[in-house]
Amino acid sequence: MPLVTVSPKFQVVIPKEVRESMGIVSGQKIQMLSYRNRIELIPIRPMKKLKGLLKGIDTDVKREDDRL
Repeated sequence: MPLVTVSPKFQVVIPKEVRESMGIVSGQKIQMLSYRNRIELIPIRPMKKLKGLLKGIDTDVKREDDRL
């Protein structure tokens, strides 16, 4: 697991192997949130890149007889 250091300006550098594996590029927006004593970084993807993400997903839902 890569280790990073917080700079005096509270900045961190995302390690190269993490950037490449997540497809993070310079200038990209990343959402940051705090969850149970940890920090999570979530890359924001443009909507155009999400097109077709759910292609082939099973949308059949078993319903009770009294439901339409």
